Amino acid sequence: MVNNKIMPSLFGADIGNLQKEVMPLKDLGIDILHVDMMDGSFVPNIAFGPTQVADLKRILPFQFDVHMMVENPEKFIPQLVDAGVEYISIHEEATAHLLRGIQLIKKLGAKAGVVLNPGTPVESLSMVLDEIDYVLLMTVNPGLGGQALYQPIYKKITALKELIGEREINIQVDGGVNNENIKACAEAGANWFVVGSYMFSGSATDRIATLENALK
Repeated sequence: MVNNKIMPSLFGADIGNLQKEVMPLKDLGIDILHVDMMDGSFVPNIAFGPTQVADLKRILPFQFDVHMMVENPEKFIPQLVDAGVEYISIHEEATAHLLRGIQLIKKLGAKAGVVLNPGTPVESLSMVLDEIDYVLLMTVNPGLGGQALYQPIYKKITALKELIGEREINIQVDGGVNNENIKACAEAGANWFVVGSYMFSGSATDRIATLENALK
């Protein structure tokens, strides 16, 4: 299992200056970018469709972790893999065929994750835990940036950690993660941290250093 890993979210960056904001992260040890794909139906926003993800993959020298906030995600998975995306997560709430989606991601050669909204219990994953590489727990309601982390989520992280047991499954958290709460997320059991608004609201060097120090 991978140790603690910080994953900047492109949704928090200035799209008009994307390369300027993102490229310095490479020299700071960041190797995976989190990319939110939104359809305007499952979540209120629209962002980063398959074509845009492919365009970004060509110009940004990072691995991509695509969080699919879309209904019926199965139909877009092949396009993402063709674009070179290494990690793909789908919402349990967005598909009637969760196992099929997971198996498709794995068959095509990417790492597969399942996303749970704050109100979805972790026990719903019990039948697919042996099929996945990571679980993304939303720590805010999905689709809108700048929200504060939902405090009861720490108990959910711990419950998921217990459910996973000895399986080598990473626990990712996304939403309102910053220097004040990342340590608590880690202590509860998370080891992948998506950071959006906080990461891009100041110097990337300072933000990463502060987050890493908070995790010590």
